[in-house]
Amino acid sequence: MSHLARAREVFDCELLALKAVRKHLDASFDLGVEIVVEALRRRGKIIVVGIGKSGNVGQKIAATLTSTGSTSVVLSPVDALHGDLGIVNDGDVILALSYSGESEELLNLIPAIKRFSVKIIALTGGTKSSLARYSDVVLNVKVPKEACPFNLAPTSSTTATLVMGDALAMAVLQARGFKQSDYAKRHPHGAIGRALLMKMSDIMRTAERNAVASEKLSVKEALLVMTRAKSGSVSVVNAKGKLVGVFTDGDLRRQMAADDNALSKPLSAVMTRNPVCIRDDVLAADALKIFNERNIDDLIVVNAKNEPVGLVDSQDLPKLKLM
Repeated sequence: MSHLARAREVFDCELLALKAVRKHLDASFDLGVEIVVEALRRRGKIIVVGIGKSGNVGQKIAATLTSTGSTSVVLSPVDALHGDLGIVNDGDVILALSYSGESEELLNLIPAIKRFSVKIIALTGGTKSSLARYSDVVLNVKVPKEACPFNLAPTSSTTATLVMGDALAMAVLQARGFKQSDYAKRHPHGAIGRALLMKMSDIMRTAERNAVASEKLSVKEALLVMTRAKSGSVSVVNAKGKLVGVFTDGDLRRQMAADDNALSKPLSAVMTRNPVCIRDDVLAADALKIFNERNIDDLIVVNAKNEPVGLVDSQDLPKLKLM
C-alpha cells in the first residue's frame, strides 16, 4: 500500500468513527449541556481530567471552552492527589476523559472528587465502565475501530473524543448566548484579534483616499475624483451629502462600450443605486463576510447619517492581515 493510500484509509476510518459516534448522541448530551450552563451561571468552572492521550485531548477541549467564555482548567489525575485537588470547588463540573473508562489514575481520583459537591460528565467508550458508573452523565464516544493497523494506538477514539468536546463547547456557547463580541474580548492579539476587535473606522480609507462625488457630476469629472483618490470606485451623494449610489471602473467600461457619450452623462444616470455599504462603527469581521458573500472589490463605509465617510478596498485586507 502506498503512503497516500494509507493516509486515505486513515481518513476514511476516522470519518466512519465520527459518524458512528454521532449516532450515539441522545438526551444525555442535552443534560450535559444543562449541567455545564448551570454551573457556569453559578460561577463554577469546568475541570477537565484525563491521562495519556486523553489528557492531551483534554488540554485542547479546555482551551476551546475557555476561549468561548466557559471557564475551564485542566487537572492532572496524578498531581491532583498531591495537592492540586485544591483547584476543585463545590459547584464545579468535572469533565472526565477515558476511552476505556478504566484508567487507574483517573479512577483513583474519583473518590477524592466525590467529596465535593460536583457533577461528573464522562467522555468514554466504555458505557458500562467504572468511570461511567461513577458519573452523572455519560457521553458515548465508542468507535468501531482505531485507525491504527493493530487497532491499538488511540487515533479514531481521540478524534471522536475531541469532536465530542467541541460539540459540547459549541452547544454551551449557544445556550449561554455567547456573542462574536464576547469572543473578540478573549482574543485581543493576532489575526483573530485584528479581525474581531478592529472597527471599520480603524481600517477604512478616508479624506483624499475616499472618492466621493455629487450625483450631478459628469462621468468625466467623477473619473478625476477617482484618479486623485487612487480608487476604483466613487461614492455618489445627493445634495444633502447622503449616499445614493456608486460608480465603478467596471461601470465605466460597460457605459463606454454601450454609449459614445458616456463621459458627458451625469452620475445619476449611470450609477448603481442602493450600493452595498457598511456602518463605520461595526467590526471589521463583518466586512470580511460581505466581501466573501457579495463578490465586490470596494465596500463603502457610511456613518449614522448615511454619509459616505470611508472606503475599504478588498486589496487592503491582506495588508491589514485581516484575511
